Amino acid sequence: MSAEPWVTAIDVARHLGVVKDTVYRWRERKGLPAHKIGRLWKFQLSEVDEWVRAGGADDDTESGSEHK
Repeated sequence: MSAEPWVTAIDVARHLGVVKDTVYRWRERKGLPAHKIGRLWKFQLSEVDEWVRAGGADDDTESGSEHK
């Protein structure tokens, strides 16, 4: 069994259909799983997918129009 590759924020953005800035915002504010390797943030798509399935990306609003 081979190890899962580490991917960049750009790869995660493509995978999820969002922009790179959203990936970094989710990492900072919503706990998107990421690992700092040296000075770079790297991701594993299996962890990202699990986070999305658990609702981690839900209600990403910054305009103050949150639904609570």
